[in-house]
Amino acid sequence: MEINLRGKLALVTGGGGQLGRVISRTLAACGADVVINYNHSQPKAEAVLRDVLAQGVRSMIIQADVTDQTAILAMKSQILAVMGKAPEIIVNNAVIQYQWVNVLDQDPADYESQFRSCVLQNVLMAKAFVPAMIAQRWGRVIAINTECAMQNFPNQSAYVSGKRGMDGVLRVLAREIGQHQITVNQVAPGWMISDDVPDMDTPDQDHYRAGVPLRRRGKDQDIANLVAYLASDLANFISGQYISVSGGNVMPTI
Repeated sequence: MEINLRGKLALVTGGGGQLGRVISRTLAACGADVVINYNHSQPKAEAVLRDVLAQGVRSMIIQADVTDQTAILAMKSQILAVMGKAPEIIVNNAVIQYQWVNVLDQDPADYESQFRSCVLQNVLMAKAFVPAMIAQRWGRVIAINTECAMQNFPNQSAYVSGKRGMDGVLRVLAREIGQHQITVNQVAPGWMISDDVPDMDTPDQDHYRAGVPLRRRGKDQDIANLVAYLASDLANFISGQYISVSGGNVMPTI
């Protein structure tokens, strides 16, 4: 059994970022052609493009602010022009970064930014790309959520509000478009090891690992592996799910 995405086109938002670059490379390793979206980090996106092309698939990078409808529609037009079709797989991974503080001190603009990058991104990406999936009766909508949406720890309020909002949108979307054989799922990382956040013996990391049943941090590749699985036909009866990849640090309940 293998994850075979040959003949599929995937679009990864924030594809040059911490998780996006590993997701892009992994989808390419499974045979998918990959569109790598970025907003500000063109050099990082170009580096991912080189890695993806080296795997023998088609790829392109494209700049777009995925919180803006006009930018998303322009991105769609460019993808159609270069790749010849719309993506059957969209991975909504981009998120706006900001400083985390308590509710009383958090700038209201941070709540707005999280709404735009978590909720509105998923709405606008669906509006742009799901109709083509409906027409061919196959598609995958995969969004990156977070374990924080279940933890609700101090200083997380803007991030959690955005991620919990996107959860509601995507669960409704799963019910609305499931009849067209399109699945909608969320991958919820824990505090993963990546190039940007290595595994180190620091008080914060020691405390975090102590609370994880597996007693370690996961790797960014663990997230990409689940994304690839959900994108494949192996997961064609899984939809509407929030799946934690946290070593058991959070456990969605029944």
